[in-house]
Amino acid sequence: MLRKQTKFAIFNEYNMTQKNKPNELNETIGEDGQRISPLLPEQIKNYLIDIDGTITEDVPNEEPDRMVTCEPFPDALKTLNKWYDEGHIITFFTSRTEAHREVTETWLNKHGFKYHGCLFGKPRGGNYHWVDNHLVKATRYKGKFTDMVVAMKEVEVFRS
Repeated sequence: MLRKQTKFAIFNEYNMTQKNKPNELNETIGEDGQRISPLLPEQIKNYLIDIDGTITEDVPNEEPDRMVTCEPFPDALKTLNKWYDEGHIITFFTSRTEAHREVTETWLNKHGFKYHGCLFGKPRGGNYHWVDNHLVKATRYKGKFTDMVVAMKEVEVFRS
């Protein structure tokens, strides 16, 4: 699979693997007429997926020997590969460090995960609050990977 890449390189890899899909980011113009960050086509999702505790058992960085022997959750492997085959972008985003890159990518490839990139160094500890100028949807993993469904939930937002 692919090594460290910029968002642009990941998108270019996405474009090279797609057939009958738009091959450009959707250019976006703000109210003032200035260009703003482009968007993926509406039907394409850009998934950021945690590894430990989400696609396999929860292995702390302090126990790297377990990173080699842990097994993937079967529903995670099946669902993520399905999303990849549907044309979505799959990027793993993990609290593992760069020192764990080789063991992590070897493990992902050994078990057949299809993905576009792997980002290391996510802050540890949870309770994440993602602030971005693009739409961000967060889903807490609670034991089973399935296709997503729409549900109404309470969220924290900035005051208008």
